Amino acid sequence: MAKATQFYDVVDIIKQTLLEDDFVNSVSYGDITKVDTSKTTIYPLSHMVVNSVVVGDNMFTFNVSIASMDLIDQVNDNEGDNEMNIFNTQSSVLSRLILKMRRYNMRNNGFQIVGQPSLEYFTHRFEDDVAGVDTTFEVNVIQDMNVC
Repeated sequence: MAKATQFYDVVDIIKQTLLEDDFVNSVSYGDITKVDTSKTTIYPLSHMVVNSVVVGDNMFTFNVSIASMDLIDQVNDNEGDNEMNIFNTQSSVLSRLILKMRRYNMRNNGFQIVGQPSLEYFTHRFEDDVAGVDTTFEVNVIQDMNVC
């Protein structure tokens, strides 16, 4: 894998890793308030936002948020809905992403996840009535731009 040195590389690596997961059918990017939850969206969906980038002397630190979600399916009044199943599968999606990104290292790949990301559950969000899991984490990326 090529070294991650630019914004596109970080986004592409995360997107590719998410799409490799059995419980992700689509990955989108952009402002969280503009998540495309139209009836044509193929769920489960993971939505990614790069919140900020800190420019250091030798590295960039990208702050990334991801919301992984699926449609809430009201089975019937006696059985409830599938929120717990969504929490389970989408927690696994984000946990696998974090664990896979921990395997990358600065020397071979040019980037590395930082810290201990946490997961937060949400329900009844967006127009399509979805539930899921949010996480925010930082990725250090070697800065190899020539400033001369």
